[in-house]
Amino acid sequence: MLGKIILWVSAIAFIGYGVACLLDPGLAAGYAGLAITNGDAYSEMGAMYGGLQTGFGLFCLLGALQAAYYRPALVLLVLCIGLLAIGRLYSTFTGVESVGGYTWGAMAYEFTTAILAAFALRRS
Repeated sequence: MLGKIILWVSAIAFIGYGVACLLDPGLAAGYAGLAITNGDAYSEMGAMYGGLQTGFGLFCLLGALQAAYYRPALVLLVLCIGLLAIGRLYSTFTGVESVGGYTWGAMAYEFTTAILAAFALRRS
């Protein structure tokens, strides 16, 4: 049950945010304090925050709906979101400036998601 819940929550979060960022790549840039200075940057933000996150969310949805994709979707959450959290933590402590609520909130979500997915994976 825990695995299904984390997959559904992840699917909704990633598809929702991904589609929003696909339609407006400046959304993610604004939250993170990034500047989109040219067409390549706009395309990159749309691809990574829009396209990739939407696809990631769709795979989580597939894992929630079809038994054959349940464990692979949990592995995806553990590896990708877990390493995203570790990378964010490392960069937070090795960076030259302090981070704000966006980074701490993202890290909390990422660590929680990865830990819960690992726990559900182990129990399945």
